[in-house]
Amino acid sequence: MHRVVDLKVLYFGTPVVLISTRNPDGTANLAPMSSAWWLGDQCMLGMNTASRTTQNLVRERECVLNLPSSVMAAAVDRLALLSGSPEMTPHKIEKGYRYEPDKFTAAGLSPLPAELVAAPRVAECPIQLECEVLSCEPFGIDTGCLAHTVRVLRAHVAEELIIPGTAHVDPVGWDPLIMKFCEFFGDGTQLRPSRLASAWRIPATSR
Repeated sequence: MHRVVDLKVLYFGTPVVLISTRNPDGTANLAPMSSAWWLGDQCMLGMNTASRTTQNLVRERECVLNLPSSVMAAAVDRLALLSGSPEMTPHKIEKGYRYEPDKFTAAGLSPLPAELVAAPRVAECPIQLECEVLSCEPFGIDTGCLAHTVRVLRAHVAEELIIPGTAHVDPVGWDPLIMKFCEFFGDGTQLRPSRLASAWRIPATSR
């Protein structure tokens, strides 16, 4: 038996990505997102046009995609309601966002120099992908979003996640942080309450 539902959120579950970019003044910005999908050596990122990350991607044409493991849920949650732009939209103000110029410190994370791009890597993330931006195109109808296509130029992977003698990640050892309907999951288990879910007034599960 199925029921017709006017779903308020369509995030069925994708890995969290911490996107690091460079601001106009050369400082680093760090933003969590989970609207990403992958094909070959390329990835598409869905981002709001008003975000500092989008502005940096369009201008700098590069970024680092840092993939946190499930044990990093608390650090990612500390970034959830922070904005890298002092000029915030009414939507962000209503949701409780605040301006934070130093997101690395706010999250308790460490910047690490990249090798091919100017944006830093996140030292604590087991997988760090240096990328170039190939295109930035409008997405959907009246969504206020852009679809950014990026290509991975260099991948940094924690030694313990690499299958010995190969260039492959161990899928058993890799436990990515998943955002499912704005809640944090790892290994199929809900990890902690999410500030983002609270801001969006998403009800807690009854299970």
